[in-house]
Amino acid sequence: MSGLRFAMITTFYPPYHFGGDAVFIRRLVGALARRGHAVDVIHDVDAFELLHRGPTPAPLEEPDGVRVFPLRSRLGALSCLATQQLGRPLVHGARIRRLLAAGRPDVIHFHNVSLVGGPGILDLGEGIKLYTAHEHWLVCPSHVLWRHNRELCTGRQCLRCQLHFRRPPQLWRRTDLLERKAGQIDAFLSPSAFSARKHREFGFPRDLEVMPYFLPDLDSDSEAERGRAADVTGRPYFLFVGRLEKIKGLQDAIPLFGADVPADLCVVGTGGYEAELRAQAAGLERVRFLGSRTPEELRLLYRNALAVLVPSICYETFGITLLEAFRERTPVVARALGPLTELVRESGGGLLFSTAPELRAALVRLTADGELREKLGRDGHAALRARWTESAVLPSYFALIRRIAERRGDRRLVAALEADSAGGSGDGGRASCER
Repeated sequence: MSGLRFAMITTFYPPYHFGGDAVFIRRLVGALARRGHAVDVIHDVDAFELLHRGPTPAPLEEPDGVRVFPLRSRLGALSCLATQQLGRPLVHGARIRRLLAAGRPDVIHFHNVSLVGGPGILDLGEGIKLYTAHEHWLVCPSHVLWRHNRELCTGRQCLRCQLHFRRPPQLWRRTDLLERKAGQIDAFLSPSAFSARKHREFGFPRDLEVMPYFLPDLDSDSEAERGRAADVTGRPYFLFVGRLEKIKGLQDAIPLFGADVPADLCVVGTGGYEAELRAQAAGLERVRFLGSRTPEELRLLYRNALAVLVPSICYETFGITLLEAFRERTPVVARALGPLTELVRESGGGLLFSTAPELRAALVRLTADGELREKLGRDGHAALRARWTESAVLPSYFALIRRIAERRGDRRLVAALEADSAGGSGDGGRASCER
C-alpha cells in the first residue's frame, strides 16, 4: 500500500453492531481503502454478544487493504463490566497494544470506546489520534442525554438516571480519568454542529470539530435519477427506518395512521421497544412492521416511499436516515429537534414538525401534493451530492490530519499526504472541518 496506515478502534463494527454509527465507520473504512490506504479495525465482540439476542451474524467481506480484529475473551460479560466500571481495557488492553505496535498506524481513529476500553484506551498506540463522538457518551453515562429514560436531559442527575436505565453507576466517572486521557487526542470530531454545542453545554473541556456522516459517491446522474420502481407494498406509504426504541419517537406517529389516512406506515427495524409498538398498532391495518431488510430491499423501500419519517424525541448526533432518503430523491418529515433541524433546513429536503397536529398536517400535505414531494426530493438529493458524499467530506478529513501533522512537525506524514494529493487519492486540501 502506498497510502497511509489507519487504525479504527470501536466497540461495535458490522455485522456486530446495533446502529448507524457502526455503519458509518464501515463506510469510512471502505472509502479509505478505495483511496489506497491500509486500515486495521479493532472492535469488541464481547460487547455485542452481551447485548445481542438472536443468531450470530456471519462476518462480512472487507475490501483489499482492510484487516478486522474482533476481540473476544472467555470472560465475556465480565470483560465488559470491568471496562464499564473502571474505564480501562483490563482484559483486551494487552492485545490492543500488540496490534497497534504491529500495525504502526499513522492515524488512530477512536469511535465508540465505551466497552472496548473506556477512556483508558486513549493513550494506547502512537501516531495522530482522532476521536469521533457518535453519541454523547463523553458527557452522558447513558450515551443519549435522555434523562431517567423519560425526558430530554437539561441538567445532570447522573446517578439517579443510571438507576432508571438499570445500569450500574460507573466508578471512573467520579475521577478525572476522562479529562486526563482526553489530552492524548489531537482532535475530537462530532457529526453535527448541534452535538458539538451539546458537548460544550455539558462541560466537555475540548472543542469538537464537525465532520458529518456521508454516503458513498453516487455512480452517475443517470444512476441516481432512475425512475421509481413498481410499488413494493401495493399502497402508498410513509417509511420509518431505525432501531425500535422509545427514544426514536415512533409511538408518536403510529396513532396518526388510522383508517381515515390514505397511506400506510411501513416500519423497518427491530429493538427493545418493539413489543410496545406492536401492541400500540394492534388493530391499525395501515401500520405494517417489516422487520430487518437487506440493503437492496431497503433502497427500494426508500425510493418508493411518499416520505421518510424521523420522529426522534432524543438528541441525535446526526441523522443518517435522512441521507439515505435523499439518495433516492425521497423527502423526509423530521421532528424539529437537534441536528435533524439543521439537516432539513440546510438541504431543503423535507418538512419539520414539533407537535402531533403538525405531523399529521405534513403527512396529509405530502400525500396529496406530488409536485411538493418531487421538489423536496430533488433539493435533498442535490444537497447530498454537495455536502454528504465521500468526495464532499473526505477532503476535510485529510486536511485535518495534515494540519495536525504540520503542527507536530511530522514531515514524513506531510510528505505522504502531499504525494496522495498529487496522485488524486482524495485529500485534496479542500475546506477543513468546521470548528
